Amino acid sequence: QVQLVESGGGLVQAGGSLRLSCAASGRTFSSFTMAWFRQAPGKEREFVAAINGSGDNTLYAVSVKGRFTISRDNAKNTVYLQMDSLKPEDTAVYYCAARYGSSWLRISTDAKYDYWGQGTQVTVSS
Repeated sequence: QVQLVESGGGLVQAGGSLRLSCAASGRTFSSFTMAWFRQAPGKEREFVAAINGSGDNTLYAVSVKGRFTISRDNAKNTVYLQMDSLKPEDTAVYYCAARYGSSWLRISTDAKYDYWGQGTQVTVSS
């Protein structure tokens, strides 16, 4: 019912910035909790950040807190991930995910999300 398309990935030097975008389909975008996950080569998929429907509650992984900012523009059906002070350890495929509703329960668990984008590659060079 919901289609997600990520964009904005690319190659950046350590210390640089990048902004990812995730465009969602549908007319009930504001009813969905949105999140970003990432997966590096040889590693399991890990939680990055989440944002509730109205955009006033956020959650970040410890590894990115203070450097990354998740936001959304419901008028554009789009969620963003602003990434600053990038490190080589941030290199991964980044995925946008969505789940219906406002519950924060287990919000960092990937199994709680029903819809996923195709991913966008982020590479940070040292």
